[in-house]
Amino acid sequence: MQMRDDERDDEGKKARRRAFLVQHLEQHRYISIEEIASRFSVTTQTARRDIVALELEGKVRRLHGGAVASTPIDPTVYRQRRIANAQAKDAIGAAIARIVPDNASVFLDTGTTCEAVARALIDHKALRIVTYSLRVASTLSDCTDFTIAVPGGFVRQVDGGVFSQTSAEFIQAFKFDFVVISVSGIDEDGDIGDDDYAEVAAVRAAMMQAGRVILAIDSSKFGRRGLVRLGSLRDIDLLVTEAAPVGDLARVAEKSGVKLHLARLETA
Repeated sequence: MQMRDDERDDEGKKARRRAFLVQHLEQHRYISIEEIASRFSVTTQTARRDIVALELEGKVRRLHGGAVASTPIDPTVYRQRRIANAQAKDAIGAAIARIVPDNASVFLDTGTTCEAVARALIDHKALRIVTYSLRVASTLSDCTDFTIAVPGGFVRQVDGGVFSQTSAEFIQAFKFDFVVISVSGIDEDGDIGDDDYAEVAAVRAAMMQAGRVILAIDSSKFGRRGLVRLGSLRDIDLLVTEAAPVGDLARVAEKSGVKLHLARLETA
């Protein structure tokens, strides 16, 4: 049976919509039913059908109220993240370096923002660092007198993270003056989350041993939802970012009691 013009048009729109959803999830990891419906002016039923179809193709995984990417982060996407918002990340790193004194004990998370923090800490003296990021450890070990501890395990090639079943137990053996973390996003409820369960378990272990917990995150992460819930803004002592949250998230942040520190962006 020959397809009518209107049917071909509908099929084309459907294909473009689903291609966008896959691309969006590669970048942002999560999208809600309501966001799909709003972006494309379709019903929530149509949005759900798109997600079901993409799940059958193995491209996404359904969650209550939305979908997440079904595959680990692509190396190309991670390289793009290293470039995206680089100025903001460097400013955040410099701000945290001004907060952390010499001789402090510090846990540093993995990821591009915490790599910027590591670069900013190079001029410090006698820091004691625990990290599961080989990139952070390599940056700091090359040109500092720091004591650096890294858990054993398998290396995640895309970002140099080291994970094993005993990573959390290893981290729990330490006490930290500062725990510096970064996450995939802060949603409108003030929940903070990441996309890897093992990573979240390691960070939770560090947070339990912290004097102060610093969340280092650029403003592009505001309003995003991570796959795995790490905690909420109530668990954070200091939020370091280059631009203040707005709207509902700003009200949630104020109510949570987290202290906001705005990093200074360099101007030309």
